[in-house]
Amino acid sequence: MVADTQLTKLLHAWSQGSPDALDQLTPLIYGELRKLARFHMSREAPGHTLQATALINEAFLKLIDIEQPDWESRKHFYGAASQIMRRVLVDYARKKRSVKRGREAKRVPFEQAIARPAGMLSVDILAFDEALTRLAAIDSRKARVLEFWFFAGMTVEEIAKTMDIGTSTVNRDLEFSKVWLARELGNIQT
Repeated sequence: MVADTQLTKLLHAWSQGSPDALDQLTPLIYGELRKLARFHMSREAPGHTLQATALINEAFLKLIDIEQPDWESRKHFYGAASQIMRRVLVDYARKKRSVKRGREAKRVPFEQAIARPAGMLSVDILAFDEALTRLAAIDSRKARVLEFWFFAGMTVEEIAKTMDIGTSTVNRDLEFSKVWLARELGNIQT
């Protein structure tokens, strides 16, 4: 396992335009990106046609396409990777829904989705994304905390460190966000 400081140094070198840094970084981050992709895919409905490898590839292409990235740390990088994976899944769901010509997937209330075992967790990614966007308009920090928790699978402590806030603030934000989203997603017709 490579040290966090080595990854951070390579991320900084990549931010400064070093193509060698990206070449060295790619094999070091692939395993973690795979875990992140599997985590995202575990929250999708069974039978999802997008594979974890395709999700990694799409996200990686978007990551290397960022002009002058300014990665503060490996957590910052993986947080960005998680957000990009979320966007890829949302775009994929939108495209698939449009292909279905109006036949929408069955929506699952948020509280029901989070009550399922990890391997069975599924939530309508479009409805969740729309609700998360509405939450961000009201309180961007709470939306970001929920995003790190739900999409990146970060612990309360990891979120607190990444966002430079206290764990009690993260816990309060998560509690509020979960209740708010459960209410928002409960308003959706099933």
